Amino acid sequence: MRIHYLQCGTDCPLGGALFDGFSRGILGHIPCAAQLVETNEGLVLIDTGYGTEDVRHPHPRLSKFFHALLNIRFRLRETALYQIVALGYSPADVRHIVLTHLDFDHAGGLEDFPNARVHVMEAERDAAERKRQGFIARRRYRPAQWNEVREWRTYAGGGERWFGFENARALDGLPPEILMVPLPGHTAGHAGIAVQSDTGWVLNAGDAYFYRRELDADRRRCTPGLRFYQRLMDTDRSLRFANQERLRDLRQSSAVTVFCSHDAKELEAMQRGRCIGGVETCSMARMTSHSAGREGARINAT
Repeated sequence: MRIHYLQCGTDCPLGGALFDGFSRGILGHIPCAAQLVETNEGLVLIDTGYGTEDVRHPHPRLSKFFHALLNIRFRLRETALYQIVALGYSPADVRHIVLTHLDFDHAGGLEDFPNARVHVMEAERDAAERKRQGFIARRRYRPAQWNEVREWRTYAGGGERWFGFENARALDGLPPEILMVPLPGHTAGHAGIAVQSDTGWVLNAGDAYFYRRELDADRRRCTPGLRFYQRLMDTDRSLRFANQERLRDLRQSSAVTVFCSHDAKELEAMQRGRCIGGVETCSMARMTSHSAGREGARINAT
């Protein structure tokens, strides 16, 4: 299985290194990571980041509160649709979309792939339907991003134990090398997505943590900006911390490569093929600008 690591959106919050830990200017750099997996059953997209309609019509699709807080930079070239077309595929080739959760910065591109079956935890879909319960819920869940999805698959209890995590499960119509691993806390139905190649497992932990140093064995820490944001978005802080502890143990064991959705350094490492246990990867950064521009122009024709 070939895995492409994509950046499907960029947030540039005021605060620089107080958010990302490395920026020297006043603005931070927070990516929205996604994966494209080539399988015998077609393409599988894991999270979508922001979609083309988010770029073209950010309001009212997205909350002005989060737009301002995160200083979102909407760029067509960063959408999953643009990047998949630039790789030479059609949107129809994406047969499945697997979501860590339904937050606006993970589900914005769902409607760019109308033929895809969308997989998500049942608890997450239910939480999104009850979005009017609270200020944050009304703004994190944006039904305009998914109201045209034709086919949903939701998952409740059951499953098997996977590296110490309970209820990991295979997904309908997908190979057994792709699993959904419940990691609630950030949202009620948040999950990690595990992908296995011939040489090892990679776990997309979504928003179970935001900053790479949170999983350090010693002197673990998080930047002030991301610590604030995680507290703002938590639905169950104790569950989030418990899952972080298990992810910390998992990373220290070296059995599984773990990365999250919003750490620029981790995403760069995955794109360059570092620290990924031999899993074959392809970075969008390796495509030439000529190829990206030429193929990306096909979007409007698809």
